[in-house]
Amino acid sequence: MGVFATTADPAATGHEQVVFCQDRPTGLRAIIAIYSTALGPALGGTRFHPYASEADALRDVLELSRGMAYKNAMAGLDLGGGKAVIWGDPEQLKTEPLLRAYGRFVESLGGRYYTACDVGTYVPDMDVVARETRFATGRSRESGGAGDSSILTAWGVFQGMRAAAQHRWGTPSLAGRRVGIAGLGKVGKHLTGHLIDEGASVVATDVDEQALAWAKASYPQVDLIADVEALIRSDIEIYAPCALGGGLDDHTVEVLRAAIVAGAANNQLAHPGIDKSLAERGILYAPDYVVNAGGVIQVADEVIGGRTPSASGRYGFDFDRAKARATRIFDTTLQILRGAQDEGVPPAVVADRLAERRMAEVGRLRTIHLR
Repeated sequence: MGVFATTADPAATGHEQVVFCQDRPTGLRAIIAIYSTALGPALGGTRFHPYASEADALRDVLELSRGMAYKNAMAGLDLGGGKAVIWGDPEQLKTEPLLRAYGRFVESLGGRYYTACDVGTYVPDMDVVARETRFATGRSRESGGAGDSSILTAWGVFQGMRAAAQHRWGTPSLAGRRVGIAGLGKVGKHLTGHLIDEGASVVATDVDEQALAWAKASYPQVDLIADVEALIRSDIEIYAPCALGGGLDDHTVEVLRAAIVAGAANNQLAHPGIDKSLAERGILYAPDYVVNAGGVIQVADEVIGGRTPSASGRYGFDFDRAKARATRIFDTTLQILRGAQDEGVPPAVVADRLAERRMAEVGRLRTIHLR
């Protein structure tokens, strides 16, 4: 796949910059994609994954960076959208030299892109990356960072679920509801805790035996099921995709028994038109980049906190401030669902429209020259 040929791909249309980074001694092969800086520097995590091909890695980073622009816009952040992928198996390739080499490539962009954690990268990794760049977020609390962003990602998804329940059933309570979680990774674990505390019944699956063992030990009341196929066919009321993207395809929509979809995975819709298919089946879809924005809100506070004091007058990351902002995902989700009902269109259409309007209207202000 040629780099410029990818502009025929709808996911690539409109990207400002795509940077290929390679450091042979460490084995680093990374791609950084900046979709938009209309609202500010691009912010998005670094995914470390063993893609089958370079083309797959490129396609993923283009789609994810576009999603981050929409996510940050809908979260009310003055940040654009970007993403990075490191191509390879983190279990085999991840080393201090590789992460520091990657950090130098991030630094070379001069602040156009802020990175953070994603699939395959963790808080300690960001501490290492930050030794070579000023533009790494999601660092450890000991380093003055926001810590594990999956905490508020899960909290935001929980709020989005509550909003969807309010819209569908007239109450935000999830007590007694049966929720199916596909993926018990960093976010799925925290989400499980919120749902159990709320009084919901949880059924879950994961391809990782360690994740299943964690669920058995931590929440023995969770029903563990063989695989995603069995999960979507089971008697659940809410489906929460919390693994990799593209899980909502034609087959899934056809057999899914849930009344609501609200999960943490990015880019859940396998292709355009899936949102319409969900609506035709009467399944309420809470747009993924709206409900899973808690994590980016958390790491954004690390950036914002350097120049904006908290209520106590202190500078730096403030968890309470970030959590309060992530809690408002409930209101944003409800606004989108009600707008979709009023207009007779899928919720994803309303969310895209609102995000694009904010990027255009607020981004235009950057054309007013400041000395």
